[in-house]
Amino acid sequence: MLVYWLLFAFFAVGALLQRGPKVQRKGSIPLIVGAMLVCLAIGLRYKVGADWRTYELLYSYAGHLSFGRLLKFGDAGYQLVSWTLQGVGAEIWALNLFCGMVFSWGLYRFVRVQPDPWLSCVVAVPYLIVVVAMGYTRQAVAIGILMAGLAAMKQGASVLRFSIYVLVAALFHKTAVMVLPLVILAGRRNRLLNAIAGIASCVLLYDLFLANSVDTLVHSYVEAGYSSQGAGIRVAMNFVPAVVFILFRKRLQFDQGEIGIWQYFALASLIMPVLLFLVTSSTAIDRMALYLIPLQIAVLPRVQFLFRGQGFGRALIVGYAAAVLFIWLNFAAHAKYWVPYHIYPGLFD
Repeated sequence: MLVYWLLFAFFAVGALLQRGPKVQRKGSIPLIVGAMLVCLAIGLRYKVGADWRTYELLYSYAGHLSFGRLLKFGDAGYQLVSWTLQGVGAEIWALNLFCGMVFSWGLYRFVRVQPDPWLSCVVAVPYLIVVVAMGYTRQAVAIGILMAGLAAMKQGASVLRFSIYVLVAALFHKTAVMVLPLVILAGRRNRLLNAIAGIASCVLLYDLFLANSVDTLVHSYVEAGYSSQGAGIRVAMNFVPAVVFILFRKRLQFDQGEIGIWQYFALASLIMPVLLFLVTSSTAIDRMALYLIPLQIAVLPRVQFLFRGQGFGRALIVGYAAAVLFIWLNFAAHAKYWVPYHIYPGLFD
C-alpha cells in the first residue's frame, strides 16, 4: 500500500501548503512532477488491477496477429499502439506507460484550469488514479483525453473541437461517445450552430464506434446481467458532488461558461442511482459512471469556498479523500488485485 499512500501524500502536502486557490495557468514544476509520478505508477505496475490478465492476453495477441485481424478485438487506437509496440519487441509495461502518459496529461490539463489544482489531484487519487487508471486501462485513456477536452471547453473551445477529443477518446474506448450529449446540451454560444455540429458529431461517432457494437454491448452488460461489486458506492461518490453542486453552485465560483456543463454532469450523476434499480446490469451503470468522475474533481475542491476559513475546508477534503483511499485499500472486494503494489520485474536490475 505504500506506493498509493506516498502518491496521495505528495498531493495532500501540496494541497495543505497551498496559500489559497489559484489557477495554474502555466502549470508549476511540482505539479508536473506529480503528473510524472502518476504516469510512472500507472506504467510500471506489475499484475496490479483486476483485469491485468485480460490486458496481458490482449497484448500477446498483438504480437501474433495482423493489425487488420487485431481490430476485430475493438478499440482501434489501443490496438494500434499495442501492435506497434509489439512490433519493436516492447513488453506490456511500455504500453501501460504510454497509456499512463496520456491519462496523466489529460488529468494535468484538467486540474490546471481548476481553482485549486493540488486539491483536485488529491480528490483524483483514491479512485480515478488508483482504481480506474491502474485497473481499466483503455477507459482510463479515454477519460484522460476527455478531461483534456473539458479543460479546452473551459478555455473557450467549441463543441466541434470537443467532438474531436471525443473522437480520439473513442479510439481507446468506444463508450466515450456518451459524454458528448452532456456537453452539447450545455452549449451557450451559438446554440443553434452548436446543436447542429453536436448532433452531427453524435451521429457520426455513433456510426463509427457504436452502431456495430450495440448488440454486443447489450448482450454483454444488460442481457447477461453482469454485476459490479461496490457499484452503488461508486455511483454514490458521484452523487455527493452532484448534490453539492445543485445546492451550492452559486457559491462554488464556477465560470459562467462552464456551469452548464457541470449542471448536466450533476443531473446525470443524480440519475445513476435510479438506473441501478431499473437496469439489470450494475456493471453497465458502473462503467457509464466512470465518465462522470471529473465532476468530483471539479466540485469537491470548491467545497472550501463554503467555509469562512478555507484552510479548514481544504483539510476537510483531504481527510475525505484519505478516508476513501483507506476504505478502498482495506475493505474493497477487489483490493487484493491492487495490494501489494509491484513494480514490473527487471526494469531496475
